[in-house]
Amino acid sequence: MREKILFDDHWMFHKGDIEVKRPADKGPIYTSAKTERKLWGPASRHYNGCPDDYGLDHEICTDKWEWVDLPHDYVILQEPSEEENNALGYFKYENAWYRKKFTLSEEDKNKRLLLLFDGVATHATVYLNGCLLKRNFCGYTSFEVDITDYVKFDEENVLAVYVQTDEHEGWWYEGGGIYRHVWLIKTDTVAVDLWGVYVYAKNIHDKVWKINFETTVVNDRYQDVNAEIISYVLNTQGEEVAKASSDIFIPYREKGTAYYSTELINPILWDIENPYQYTVKTVVKVNGETVDEYFVKTGFRTYRLDPNKGMFLNGRHVKIKGVCAHQDFGLTGKAVPDNVHRYKIELIKEMGANGYRTSHYPQTEAIMDALDDLGFIVMAETRWFDSTEEGKKQLEMLIKRDRNRPSIFFWSIGNEEPHHITEEGRRICKNLKAFIEKLDKTRFITSAVSNDPDIATVYDELDVIGINYNLDKYDKIHEKYPDKPIVSSECCATGTTRGWYEDDFPPKAFLSAYDKDTNRWFLGREKTWKFICEREWVLGAYQWIAFEHRGETVWPRLCSQSGAIDLFLQKKDAFYQNQTHWIEDKPLVHLMPHWNFRGREGEIIRVVAYTNCEELELFVNGKSMGKQQIERYGHGEWYVEYAPGEIYVEARNGGKVVCMDKRETTGKPVALKMVLDNKVSKANGKDFAIISCFCVDDNGREVPDAECYVRFHCNSLGEIVGTGSDITDHNPVYLPERRMRAGRITVAVRVGTTPGQLKVYAESENLEDGVLTIPLE
Repeated sequence: MREKILFDDHWMFHKGDIEVKRPADKGPIYTSAKTERKLWGPASRHYNGCPDDYGLDHEICTDKWEWVDLPHDYVILQEPSEEENNALGYFKYENAWYRKKFTLSEEDKNKRLLLLFDGVATHATVYLNGCLLKRNFCGYTSFEVDITDYVKFDEENVLAVYVQTDEHEGWWYEGGGIYRHVWLIKTDTVAVDLWGVYVYAKNIHDKVWKINFETTVVNDRYQDVNAEIISYVLNTQGEEVAKASSDIFIPYREKGTAYYSTELINPILWDIENPYQYTVKTVVKVNGETVDEYFVKTGFRTYRLDPNKGMFLNGRHVKIKGVCAHQDFGLTGKAVPDNVHRYKIELIKEMGANGYRTSHYPQTEAIMDALDDLGFIVMAETRWFDSTEEGKKQLEMLIKRDRNRPSIFFWSIGNEEPHHITEEGRRICKNLKAFIEKLDKTRFITSAVSNDPDIATVYDELDVIGINYNLDKYDKIHEKYPDKPIVSSECCATGTTRGWYEDDFPPKAFLSAYDKDTNRWFLGREKTWKFICEREWVLGAYQWIAFEHRGETVWPRLCSQSGAIDLFLQKKDAFYQNQTHWIEDKPLVHLMPHWNFRGREGEIIRVVAYTNCEELELFVNGKSMGKQQIERYGHGEWYVEYAPGEIYVEARNGGKVVCMDKRETTGKPVALKMVLDNKVSKANGKDFAIISCFCVDDNGREVPDAECYVRFHCNSLGEIVGTGSDITDHNPVYLPERRMRAGRITVAVRVGTTPGQLKVYAESENLEDGVLTIPLE
């Protein structure tokens, strides 16, 4: 039966190329021109790459190796340098080697044995026991390696992966290394192919749904087989609600696909408010014996796109309130733990978002699972607008892996491509669209067009018109294509710096935290969302961007500033502004700035309140600064003379106060405090605790402008893996000490494998220490 074994632990790692000299004589050249072509160097099974080796019975390795666990990104550990490329995060990108030793027993001899790499940045070459098995040319696609013929049983196997980062794929931080999971998969010689079960359903009439199955099975035996395929649809309680089966003949050493269907009465529908999912259990039998079981999750929903009325999900109108996002995290680079991926999706759900665009590549399964589970309208995007054999192979991976997901509504085949306005681009687009339609029959296909969208050639071929920015061209494009839905595939890109309430400050690369229009392209959140909502025919928008990301920046700043959440997962004022735009069933108001402006008494301070309420009234030290009527998606704004004390704003609907927000002038910091931001409870050695450290004054109030220097450590039940606060701080992220900026430091702690009380400590001169206790099971 099928086994899927996590292969993340205990790898050897070497940063940089290792010189492997070419032999001077024929013998080694002849011998290495065979199947086992790597007989010396780091890909060889005889190479000694053991870190810090004291052995006397073999040659000592003089190369620098170290032990690491996956996911692993070695680029993020550097100190940024202004000499390096700003788009790629000011880091030096070097090549590297990974090696892992493992053994398999004789019991595995008659099985299919596979390795599944979820993602390697950027290009990867995989060797097993010196034999070249695979090359992968995209850092964002998963790939499978069949090792069945090359493994040794009851003796040591050596897996080697050469990682090349000298070719970039994006204009953002790309990292380097095996930054997603690796799996060892064992199956029978007759088994479901990788991503081989495709389930798609259609509402036939009333409450009757037809569920279609396409199951691709691999026959790696040396004789033909007749197989029976049975698929069971299970509800969340594990109860069978539908069943279908098919018989299939599969020639030896080939694949076969079975097509079959069943009906289901009145299924519970997947929705952004109730993301209900079913599990499909597929069983493969040969001669009556079960040889494989394969599980996928899916959901049933209806949606239609009206070119004039917008999007309808399960019969009701829905506006896409979306965000774009990269998949990195400021403290770990590309190697993000699964629980942090989920926490990031939980954050944007809290912000009121219901849409997510995987800009600009296939993202990790942990993200996609969270999007399914939490209810998002996803635009899933491929990395390359490329109709070559390689380009289609990469696109196929995205479609096959994710086509069962109920959260995916759109496939995007490109982003801001110059060829979007050329005849070559039209041909590429038509080719890719037809290719997708062969693999998935249920989603709409789009592409994110930026430059000159009013003359785009690809729109004639696409199901949905995607426009990046260019709000002034929407009406013209809608007139030109009255029968095609339109979505804002990217908008805003409004840069703000957390806690910076002055004007933009280029020398420090800080940008005012107030919403603003950067230029004609990058209008602020308020104007953009008003524009989208004024046009019913626009499906909605994917805002650039959910999280600040490394790269695409200017020195000394290390990241983009467009995020509503900062590089270290602290909420910015833009987070709360988005809430007031996107959350309609709860009164909200958010007041800015803080009220700690010592030495500026008598100066005029700009005060802004974001709200979804009808009326606002601001009070400064008990005195009203006047009421303001607020248009929908608008804000309140006052210019007041600074005096220490308190400001607060009352928000009213129908003349009644429904919510309020306040800011106080605090005292000086006297103590450190820490809070756990995400959910961590298991001592699994994998999860990261994301912790916020801040200061309080002698009245217990958080000091929003604190700038103390803090040192962190923890007991043996965890490990400090990163700290961050200031986007212009060039100290490496792994350091356990950090100067605070704008009152907050984020700390990432990897939990250990021993249950108990994980304790994290924060220390700073002249301040009371902070202690956080995290129970681990």
